[in-house]
Amino acid sequence: MSDLAPYPLAVLARRMLRELDAHQSIFDLPARKFVLGDPRRDLSVRFHGHSVATPFGPAAGPNTQLAQNIVLAWLAGGRVMELKTVQINDRLTIPRPCIDMQTVGYNVEWSQELTLEESLEEYVKAAMLIRILEASGRLALAPGFGRTVFDMSVGYDLAGIRSERVQAFIRGMMDATPVLERLRRELPVELGPLRDLDFPTRLSDTLTLSTFHGCPPHEIEAMVGHLMHEHGLACVVKLNPTLLGATEVRRLLHDALGYAELRIPGDAFEKDTTWEQAAAFMDRLEGTARSLGLDVGVKFSNTLIVENHRRFFPASERVMYLSGPPLHVLAMHLVQRLRRSFGDRFPVSFSAGIERANFPDAVALGLVPVTVCTDLLKTGGYARGAGYFEELARRMDAVGATTVDAFIVRAYGEAGPADVTAAKLRNTDLYVARATGEPRYRAASHRKVPKKIGRRLKLFDCLTCDKCIPVCPNDANFSFRMPSTPEVPLGEARQIANFADFCNDCGNCDVFCPEDGGPYVLKPRLFVSRERWLKDAPRDAILVERDAMTGRFDGVVVRVGVGDAVGDDPRAQVLRRLREALLDPGELNYLSEFLRSEGAG
Repeated sequence: MSDLAPYPLAVLARRMLRELDAHQSIFDLPARKFVLGDPRRDLSVRFHGHSVATPFGPAAGPNTQLAQNIVLAWLAGGRVMELKTVQINDRLTIPRPCIDMQTVGYNVEWSQELTLEESLEEYVKAAMLIRILEASGRLALAPGFGRTVFDMSVGYDLAGIRSERVQAFIRGMMDATPVLERLRRELPVELGPLRDLDFPTRLSDTLTLSTFHGCPPHEIEAMVGHLMHEHGLACVVKLNPTLLGATEVRRLLHDALGYAELRIPGDAFEKDTTWEQAAAFMDRLEGTARSLGLDVGVKFSNTLIVENHRRFFPASERVMYLSGPPLHVLAMHLVQRLRRSFGDRFPVSFSAGIERANFPDAVALGLVPVTVCTDLLKTGGYARGAGYFEELARRMDAVGATTVDAFIVRAYGEAGPADVTAAKLRNTDLYVARATGEPRYRAASHRKVPKKIGRRLKLFDCLTCDKCIPVCPNDANFSFRMPSTPEVPLGEARQIANFADFCNDCGNCDVFCPEDGGPYVLKPRLFVSRERWLKDAPRDAILVERDAMTGRFDGVVVRVGVGDAVGDDPRAQVLRRLREALLDPGELNYLSEFLRSEGAG
């Protein structure tokens, strides 16, 4: 089963607060990795007229689909939430697996996996959960460090954007009152005054347009014009690395960086917008935006389309989409070209190969927001965000800067221009030259794949290294305590399981697991949705209900209700032990909260 299933707000809120109180973590992210701000430094920036506490955020992608993902990104310091792109075609069949982070980063997933209505509800839930966290008094947030913007994203053609369901999504993001009030009633009574908070009803008035590959320039201009005129939205236009042109892209990718194995389909450059076309429509859109009192900017960059030369994705996929280190260099060259053509006229949103070491450089170029996807899918997951801010603090302290503007001016030497705009342009030229020659972005630095130990995973017992937990973009994998008994002998006290309702079979946990087979395939796969459990047949899986556990093992279905005798059947014994383990008072995960909710535990 590869369809995501959103979770009830009440269970998410209950787990979030209980886990924080009991284990000093939220959705498996340790509190020591929360980014809560430092009064000694003001990291605030402007985004479409909004003051946000940091320039950091998650890129539109697998990390911004579900409510809990967005909460995790916020805890990691994200304050510009670029939400997953939605479109009218919201019943896509996406190949599985779809995410390959073995080396630099490839994927074949490119749009939302929820319906438009589900996506809206997830974003409202996320905003409510963040507000609950802020108001709960449990987080030591620095003053003003909660200021956050939700930036919606839509695509991929004008007809789709003008459809009633996409229009309803946009209206819902701009006034979420009906959804919010319905969800408010679902919050558990035990939250007390937190149920009556002044939750935000205007979730967003900014939008990043995802143009995807091959979108005609006149269509891009028409979409942005519609969004500005009809909805009054400040817009960012996400553009493709092919804007650099075939000669320059191949020079950088093959000659400068050494990725000789990557081949870009010939028609990619023929179908995509050219630099001259993009420059012309951005010039016109700037005039439209000014007449409406709005902002318009650009985002560099979308992923780069390349031929699928690997065995990870299904053979049916002719192309895949490149991200990570090589894309960083390509996208930075686009920032340079834009600024050489237009100066600092257009605000620049950036997403391409951002990680701890180069995050401060992106901030020094005045890019807002600086968004991340690929790096959050690697070992440590959202916990990696804390390192970004540690590195930024180190770099700011080194030049005596306490604000982002001061850092922009001083980041590359005291001899730089005192004017922030002039410093952005100077820093761009300096950094692009440096990054293009840095070994860290070259192919030779990204040949090593995550280590495997030559052993296959079992249903129970593995290294229990927990690597599969944070690399899951949907927080589907989790560990729980299940000590060995004579009936169910185990080698490890803690076990790994997969909450299948959150799993979309992306395959990323398989990439980083030291053992073969994939946790999302071979570990206990647990559903709370009977419909999804039935549709998942004939794969082995377990249905968790408040009054029973039902397992499907090699096509045989075994059900164990509360109080039922299990006898000698090892499958029934496993189900009983699983239920007991999940109901242990020390366990705080989605399944344990589900079983304990409404008096079930």
